[in-house]
Amino acid sequence: MIIGLVTAVAASACYGTGSVLQAVGSRRSARAEAAAAGRQAGTTEHGGPSLASTAKAAVTWEFILGTVLDLIGFGLGALAARLLPLFLSQTIISANLVITAVLSIQLLGIRLKRPEWASIAVLCAALVMLAVAAGPEGGHHAAMAVHWWLLGAAVVLIAGGSLLVRRLGASGAIVAGLLSGLGFGALGIGVRILDGLQPFSLGQLLGDPALYAILVGGLGGMYLHTVALQLGSVNAATAALVVGETVVPGAVGVLWLGDSSRAGLGWMAALGFVLAVVSAVGVAHFGAAEESAEPAPHQELTNH
Repeated sequence: MIIGLVTAVAASACYGTGSVLQAVGSRRSARAEAAAAGRQAGTTEHGGPSLASTAKAAVTWEFILGTVLDLIGFGLGALAARLLPLFLSQTIISANLVITAVLSIQLLGIRLKRPEWASIAVLCAALVMLAVAAGPEGGHHAAMAVHWWLLGAAVVLIAGGSLLVRRLGASGAIVAGLLSGLGFGALGIGVRILDGLQPFSLGQLLGDPALYAILVGGLGGMYLHTVALQLGSVNAATAALVVGETVVPGAVGVLWLGDSSRAGLGWMAALGFVLAVVSAVGVAHFGAAEESAEPAPHQELTNH
């Protein structure tokens, strides 16, 4: 349990720092592209970022460094998902929202208002409750049909979500963040049920649909998170991601994989989980409201 907790906290730190660095890179890329190419550079007909614009954001040094941290966080988070109940591991990893919020003050010049600080404080309290209440993780086995369903859901989610966000354009930051979180949630579930690890079998591993659900969810989630950072507030986008990557894996772990709380502390686990989700929604809501008063990083492209 202790190793799992330390691993999840380290993954959270990597993800939170990576998100802010990616936001810095995205915004710098948007400003440079606007200055060099003019009014409509890098936008789709709906006002969102084009694929070329997203690709340019992804080659800034800040974004590359943030991505490296994300990959490290991915490895640590995958280990945590094997060692802890999903409702605990995913929620601790989602605490990267706190790190993102604090670093965004220094690196992005964002000022957090009292409701955002209050929401972050509630999230920290919820994490303590979950850590106290969590029992041992459940099993790692799921029927092969579940593996195939997970792959199908990940493909539909990422492909359909990408099209939806492109249609929503400049108003799609929260949706993109939520969908990216669902992609990372599919990744967490896939890691938990992945066959061929214990004992290790390369053939079984490569033949497991859950492996490809992990790849689709992880890569697709990173793409959608990049789009969310281009469109709106880093705190709002990350908070929406938190909801997506916490709720579904937590429910799957409890309902189908045998995750549980300590005896007599089920109420605390449930309350902590609900408070974590509600506080993350609060940060997303207040962060989006704050962002609406200023041009979004990508919207700056259409104002020059």
